[in-house]
Amino acid sequence: MNIKTYHDVTPAVLEVMNRTPDPRLREIMVSLITHLHGFIIDVRLTEAEFREATAIINQLGQLSTGSHNETVMMCGSLGVSALVCLLNNGDGGTTETTQNLLGPFWRMHSPHVQNGGSIVRSDTPGDALFVTGRVVDRAGNPVVDAEVDIWQASPIGLYENQDEAQADHNLRGKFTTNAQGLFWFRTVKMVGYPLPTNGVVGRLLEAQRRHPYRPAHLHTLIAKEGFKVLISQIYDRADPHYDTDVQFGVTEATSFDFIRHEEPHPTSPDVTGPWYSLDYTYVLEPGTPVLPKPPIK
Repeated sequence: MNIKTYHDVTPAVLEVMNRTPDPRLREIMVSLITHLHGFIIDVRLTEAEFREATAIINQLGQLSTGSHNETVMMCGSLGVSALVCLLNNGDGGTTETTQNLLGPFWRMHSPHVQNGGSIVRSDTPGDALFVTGRVVDRAGNPVVDAEVDIWQASPIGLYENQDEAQADHNLRGKFTTNAQGLFWFRTVKMVGYPLPTNGVVGRLLEAQRRHPYRPAHLHTLIAKEGFKVLISQIYDRADPHYDTDVQFGVTEATSFDFIRHEEPHPTSPDVTGPWYSLDYTYVLEPGTPVLPKPPIK
């Protein structure tokens, strides 16, 4: 190794990276060094900027706690999460997919709810929302006995593991699809909400004059043997931040109109209007079901 100028650094590092025995790790590290070194040279990164960058990386980890994941939030705000999702689904990124972002607030072991039941477990003011979901394979055939995990923010924009005022597992529940691949339940209509802005992500958004809002959405995680786990978010087209999602998660395939009804609900006498309905079809792709790790505790 004979380094005289900055031109010699990248070839020296790549020579070492190319000795990595594992072929996939070798491919990743060679590409990482090539692009990372290229980026540093392209922007002519200063020593002060380098020190600031390492401090930011450290702070991303320091700000991640049992109820907050700054790194996941940053990945979304840079479009990385959306890119990885779309690249790895929809026939390798060539077709539309109902796969979407996991987000930081998914919990394992949500309680099971019978179809037609409610996931509202504490006093949660808001317009009633009745959801009917349909789970099918690529050919449009119903997927029977799929486990469907649902979670959402409240009408004040907080998930229950952020908000001590909500009951445990409020606005969460697991359902099982019937012989027609259907599941259905009652909840309250969610709203969009801002990301926390008191950390690294907030400073970036402020510097770029970007708002911190996500449009209203419903989270779904569907598992069934023989299929890849489907992680999805269904976005409300009427939300004022639909076109400017801070996490770049909105796709055409995961967008829907939440239909407003003024008349009393036909089967729930306590709902006299207004109320909303959502009827959406989820498409599973073949594969091996592997559950993600919850991003926070």
